[in-house]
Amino acid sequence: MNPSRPFPGGIYALTPETADTARLLTLVEAALAGGVAAVQYRDKSADVARRYEQASELVALCRRFGVPLIVNDDLRLADLADADGVHLGRDDGSLREARIILGPKKFVGASCYQSLDLAKAALDAGADYVAFGSFFPSPTKPDAPRASLDVLRSAREAICVPLVAIGGITSGNAATLLDAGADSLAVLSALFNAPDVRAAAHDLNQLFATEPEE
Repeated sequence: MNPSRPFPGGIYALTPETADTARLLTLVEAALAGGVAAVQYRDKSADVARRYEQASELVALCRRFGVPLIVNDDLRLADLADADGVHLGRDDGSLREARIILGPKKFVGASCYQSLDLAKAALDAGADYVAFGSFFPSPTKPDAPRASLDVLRSAREAICVPLVAIGGITSGNAATLLDAGADSLAVLSALFNAPDVRAAAHDLNQLFATEPEE
């Protein structure tokens, strides 16, 4: 990866949790073939060996496609697997510590929920991108508090790093988030629950298509 570039805009694929590593890799490869811009590995299980194996395999797979693999919530795993970065929630550890351990060449992302103040603090701590949500009902986190589009609009004016929107995002509701200022859309169910993951990734990517210049 080129560590000097900003966190990429586009579809940010959030992996489903599964013990079937081969199936996980097949799903993610299909999403990569469909053009996702980044992948976040998520697994809350206590199976340390499985998580290390999956993260390491995903790092290698994503590098074949030139796409960053970010580890969710686990700084130690991100470091051990030589991932391209880590994503931390409010209670998942220090962003400053993550920057020190991973160094300046890896991505550090932060969940900021509905709070512009958290986003500003994350920026001060060295975050490369900030994420807001949940914007819509999500089957992954059905009880997550809702964020309004106003937080994206405000962040667009106040925050100088890429903005990620998360939570129940589909091809039918994503445009409103892009219009409000999101650079990247974090998607799980609409991507990996689709009958054709590659086609779903391709269709979601069309949201970011621009008209060619004359």
